[in-house]
Amino acid sequence: MIVATPDKLQALRSDLEGIEIITDPAQVAKLSLDFYHYSPVLSRQLSDKRGDLVVRPADEAEVMRVAAACARLRIPVTVRGAGTGNYGQCIPLAGGVILDMGKLNQVLWAKPGLARVQAGAKLMAIDKHTREMGWEIRMAPSTYRTATIGGFIAGGSGGIGSVTYGQLRDRGNILGLRVVTLEEEPRVLELRGDEVFKVSHAWGLNGIITEVEIPLAPAYPWAELVVAFPPEVGFMPCAHFGQALGDADGILKKLVSLHAWPIPSYFAPLRGHFPEGSAVALLMVAECSLEPLLELVREHGGQVVYNKTAQEASKGISLGEFSWNHTTLHCRSVDPSLTYLQSAFPADRELKLVQHMYEYFGDEVLMHLEWIRINGQATPVGLQIVRFTTEERLNEIMRYHEEQGVFIANPHTFIIEDGGRKVMDPRQIRFKEEVDPYGLLNPGKMRSWQGRASA
Repeated sequence: MIVATPDKLQALRSDLEGIEIITDPAQVAKLSLDFYHYSPVLSRQLSDKRGDLVVRPADEAEVMRVAAACARLRIPVTVRGAGTGNYGQCIPLAGGVILDMGKLNQVLWAKPGLARVQAGAKLMAIDKHTREMGWEIRMAPSTYRTATIGGFIAGGSGGIGSVTYGQLRDRGNILGLRVVTLEEEPRVLELRGDEVFKVSHAWGLNGIITEVEIPLAPAYPWAELVVAFPPEVGFMPCAHFGQALGDADGILKKLVSLHAWPIPSYFAPLRGHFPEGSAVALLMVAECSLEPLLELVREHGGQVVYNKTAQEASKGISLGEFSWNHTTLHCRSVDPSLTYLQSAFPADRELKLVQHMYEYFGDEVLMHLEWIRINGQATPVGLQIVRFTTEERLNEIMRYHEEQGVFIANPHTFIIEDGGRKVMDPRQIRFKEEVDPYGLLNPGKMRSWQGRASA
């Protein structure tokens, strides 16, 4: 693997005069990390990985200067958004340059249904801009306040909003990407249509995203509710409620997030709202859909224990910040020994596998489900909370899920094929050959590339 020698780094700093460069060790260390520590496996493997310096370009022209210099000097480059990923996507394995895209943060234009933004724009800032014209981004991770759109495209898959709009990988959820190549004479490529999948969810291995064009959704006033299912009702009625709400096409929704007890007990800011021992559903539903929602709640034996209007929900903490991997964050803030899974259950309105896994693992694997649309069907995906004992037992848990037909996107690996990919998309390998001929972008993360000549 190529590494950056002191001589190369000194030459790089000379080449990049006028561009912001950070060399302070504490700052470089901070900007070299993401939330990999959610995994005890990755904590052991990645805790000592750092970049050599951080470069903060102010515009695309400066990005191209960085790309040209690093290609000429054969210095590794790891592109960084806000560092809110969870499995080491933006942690440099070979040192080199951390390319912080935070200064490229402008909304270039927005119109009904569409927006063009720079890669470093924060999702919350994009929404603030587009909501003024009655539109919002379709989906966002629970790190919505801090995550960047470029980081979400490169490292994410879905989130709040996916119950209606599916995942980033679904055709139509990314309309265009502008990408800088890592060559001695960098090119700027505009990818549209299915070409965007050459770069999306590739962890910054296949080019430097500088601009993103995305579709927008109508911005409804989203009420936030918590529905509790007490112990005498149980978790499975809560899960069947989630499925019914996911299937209810006439109810406008943005979040259906379900948590078996004791997960709700870890949500310190909300703790007083949850009856002891209850499974809960965290919901974001359009105010115009509240009446049919409440009928569905009564039908399934739930009880609304928390209810905020859209105006009230716009102030302070949002229920979205207890969903997706913020659930893991809250649990680990109380008990750092906890970790998590990433799983996708097969579409099944009876939720037979959900019930089996809930009963089979009991208190060792706490059920946390998020509903999304997969191939047009409302389907639960899991970010279950695991009481970690050993790496061997963690692997056994994941293997058992797979043997029973639950897809596991392993969050305890920094190799892209070993996570959700399983096999690397051949289009992405061919595109990397074209745009990163020396293998300098985020090296060490793609098994399909390892061992190739890189000089």
